[in-house]
Amino acid sequence: RQKTAELIRPILRGRDIKRYGYDWAGQWLIYIPWHFPYQFDESITGASEKAEKAFKEQYPAVYNHMLEYKEPLSKRNKAETGIRYEWYAMQRWGAKYWEDFSKPKIVWKIIGNQMAFAYDANNYVMNNACYIMTGDHLDYLLAVLNSQAITWYSYVTNMNKTGVGDVQVGGQNIATFPIPFYDANKIELIELAELANSIINKNINLPFIDSKIEGLVSMIYGFTSEETNFLHSFVSSLRKSI
Repeated sequence: RQKTAELIRPILRGRDIKRYGYDWAGQWLIYIPWHFPYQFDESITGASEKAEKAFKEQYPAVYNHMLEYKEPLSKRNKAETGIRYEWYAMQRWGAKYWEDFSKPKIVWKIIGNQMAFAYDANNYVMNNACYIMTGDHLDYLLAVLNSQAITWYSYVTNMNKTGVGDVQVGGQNIATFPIPFYDANKIELIELAELANSIINKNINLPFIDSKIEGLVSMIYGFTSEETNFLHSFVSSLRKSI
C-alpha cells in the first residue's frame, strides 16, 4: 500500500485555487515518470523492458490497473510512446522541473477573473491550468502576490486578457511584477511573512489578517492614504463583480 501511495498523487485544477489556499475536488493522478521505477538511471534513454518488468514486480496493483488501458495509452503519440518512454508513463513527464511538484510551492491558476495565489506543501500536482513557483521566502511572496497592489497592477498593465476580460498570468508575467527583494533586516517584510504563515497554518481571521497585510504592503511601496484607498476601492469593486 505504501508503494502504491507513492504513485497516486492528489491533483489540483485551476478552478480549485483560491487566495492563500485551495478547495481540492478529491481528484487523483497516477504519477508515473518515464522509465519508472528507474527514472533516475541516466543510462536508460528510451522505452525500457527492464523498467517495465521492475514496475510490474514492485507495483503489481498499479501495473495491472494500467494494463487495462494499455491499448489507448499506447496510441497517445506514436512517434514517442513505446519509443522514448514506456506505454504506461506520462507523456509529458520529461520536463526538467518535475521534482518541484514535491517541494513547498506557490501555485496559481493561469486564467481567472481575479488573481489567486495559494501555498502547497502537501505534494499536490497540478494540471495545465496552473503554474507553480518554488524557492525561498514563499510566505512573503504569497502575501505580496495576493495583495491589492498586485491585483491592480495585473489589470492595468499589458498583461494578456481573454475576450471576457479575465487575466492570463503566466510565469513570464510574474517575473515582471515589481516585488521588493526580501530583506531579513526589514521588519515589515518579516511581518508579512509571519502573517502569510498564520493563514497557511489556518490560525486566521482572514479579513483581519488581510487588512494588516494591506497596511504593510502600502508601507513597503510607500503608498499615500489616497492611493491605498483607491486600491481598496478598485479591488473591492472587482471582487463584487465576480
